[in-house]
Amino acid sequence: MNVRPIRGASVGGRRRGRNRRLALIVGGMLLAVTACGGGGDSGSGADAKGKGDQGSTAAAESKQSEAVVTIAPKTGAKDVDTSGVLKVTASKGKLTEVTVEDDEGAKIEGTISADGSGWTPATHLAASTKYQVHAVAKDSAGRTAAEDSSFTTLSPQNTFIGNFTPEDGSTVGVGMPFSVRFTRGITKPDDVENAIQIKTEPAVDVAGHWFGNDRLDFRPEEYWKAGTKVTVKLNLDGVEGRKGVYGKQSKTVSFTIGRNQVSVVDAKKHTMKVMQEGKVVKTLPVTTGKPGYATWNGEMVISEKFTVTRMNGDTVGYDGEYDIKDVPHAMRLTNSGTFVHGNYWGGDAFGNYNASHGCIGLRDVRGGYDSGVPAAWFFNHSMVGDVVVVKNSTDPTVDPANGLNGWNIPWADWKK
Repeated sequence: MNVRPIRGASVGGRRRGRNRRLALIVGGMLLAVTACGGGGDSGSGADAKGKGDQGSTAAAESKQSEAVVTIAPKTGAKDVDTSGVLKVTASKGKLTEVTVEDDEGAKIEGTISADGSGWTPATHLAASTKYQVHAVAKDSAGRTAAEDSSFTTLSPQNTFIGNFTPEDGSTVGVGMPFSVRFTRGITKPDDVENAIQIKTEPAVDVAGHWFGNDRLDFRPEEYWKAGTKVTVKLNLDGVEGRKGVYGKQSKTVSFTIGRNQVSVVDAKKHTMKVMQEGKVVKTLPVTTGKPGYATWNGEMVISEKFTVTRMNGDTVGYDGEYDIKDVPHAMRLTNSGTFVHGNYWGGDAFGNYNASHGCIGLRDVRGGYDSGVPAAWFFNHSMVGDVVVVKNSTDPTVDPANGLNGWNIPWADWKK
């Protein structure tokens, strides 16, 4: 038998030695890689300290804001009053944003107080409307806190609207006020007046004046300038005009001021001078109220025009004195029945003496077919809103509430 035990052992030993050397080399390489990566000592040294700082910063950033936002009414509230209830406040911080809007995206404007502690709506809310409120505040460290609320306003049982003149889209004379008559007596006039906004181009100061508790007129200090564009927003929806009675009207009205025409009637001289842009364009003979029926003095505004109308003395307290069914070219100056109109029965009174029951008469023909007579000329050259001034009559100045005749009130008194 040819056995070589020592030689075989020598070969196996060399292989084991070579494996040990490879293990040592790999182990050294792994050690080197671990040392380069720094992962072998994660619990100590500069890298561990860095990780500790990052953890502290993250904790600080995740800390909640100290600011607290409060919204009244609370979310889900129903039958909320349209004024005096909506409030947004912030404690331990300052409000930076408040948004209030309805389901259609219409926003309620408001103001954040100087110290950031509260927000106040600039106007009332609409009735029967759902609102969403979103408010944001920041604390002293600049961290934000937000709050949201959703609520629905009341549905009133009793309502009112305002019937207004002039009509939307109309062109009117320089004396036309914007006049609103309410369907219910108003006991909270400031709230109602503040809900009516007037914008003019060119800009001019416009003020409102109440006649009783159901009529509100707006005008500038002087007659409107020709060409002025007037836009009125009737934001009455939700306004409490009197206890338990709310407006239900939201409408925008626009009208334009036409050329400037002011006519001056001299009751002693029996004439009317028609002026456009301050220049006399026509002088017409007239007749005014006879003794005992004198025509009012003062500034009066044409409020209606009728090609033909009936005039019955019974309707104005002159029982049985006249009933003319076909008065031509009639234009109303007062609610009580003062007109400037065509007169086909006056004979030679025009330019000579006063013969009417208080109206201003111009020569005309029955049926009003003749465009060349003074009454037809004046009618065709006049528009609603033109001014007719009467002077030298024996009657007092017309009551400013009798028609659209607020120009007889001085500006300082008007604004009171």
